[in-house]
Amino acid sequence: MSLVEVRRLVKEFPARGGLFGGGRSVRAVDDVTFTIEPKETFGLVGESGSGKTTTGRCLLRLVEPTSGEVRIDGTDVLALSARELRRARRDFQIVFQDPYSSLNPRLRAGAIVEEPLAIHRIGDRGRRQARVRELFDLVGLDPSDVQKYPHEFSGGQRQRIGLARALALEPKLIVADEPVSALDVSIQAQVINLLLDLQARLGLTYLFIAHDLRLVRQICTRVAVMYRGRLVEVAPADRVFTNPVHAYTKALLSAMPRLEPGQKLDRIPFPAANFRPLPLREVETGHLAAV
Repeated sequence: MSLVEVRRLVKEFPARGGLFGGGRSVRAVDDVTFTIEPKETFGLVGESGSGKTTTGRCLLRLVEPTSGEVRIDGTDVLALSARELRRARRDFQIVFQDPYSSLNPRLRAGAIVEEPLAIHRIGDRGRRQARVRELFDLVGLDPSDVQKYPHEFSGGQRQRIGLARALALEPKLIVADEPVSALDVSIQAQVINLLLDLQARLGLTYLFIAHDLRLVRQICTRVAVMYRGRLVEVAPADRVFTNPVHAYTKALLSAMPRLEPGQKLDRIPFPAANFRPLPLREVETGHLAAV
């Protein structure tokens, strides 16, 4: 059974403009359906504004969906009451994009990581603090640094603190929302290797939201391509990169930087004006495209 099942997910936001907004709305997520298997790294890619982050936040109900269905490990997430949702969130957590703004600057690092344990009333203070030291060690931080404040850490170390916080409750699913895009290139590989190592050791499942296609190709098992709130292609990672079907996917891949210095990009234009929202259909086994 799939760990995550998303069916016909929709999120609408009120449109800006006009005296009263005119009652119009914008669909940031439009009829999105996909599944994620246990211990899989499922990539969600697309340009800025395509709806990737909103989709990830709807899964966790950090943003309330307008309609649709989200099941995580068989639980209907959208049907949960506030109290039930708080308990269920032990099973799914998020690592945010910006390690600078996602940590409370007034709390020490140890308190930040301990916070979810305290909220869920897990263990007494001594046991929670011991767990925090274990988590620091798990993500490659010195346990003696628990008394430091976020500003005393580098960007990569702050992201490790965020990851330790996400792991505190031993979740089954982690939504990694652009987890390395705010970091220096030299640090990105360290954090990615840590994510892969933790997945192997703890059996984690990732929804990996990113715009860096080279990174997605390296670590994701399957990839979904998003455009204007809709999925236009879903396939195993190697098929997306070697045999793209949708015109938008082809245009997106053509913009990937080349490894060879000075090699000219052979950009493929995408006629956005001609975009038609079509349902996904299977073009080959396990390969869906909106064509």
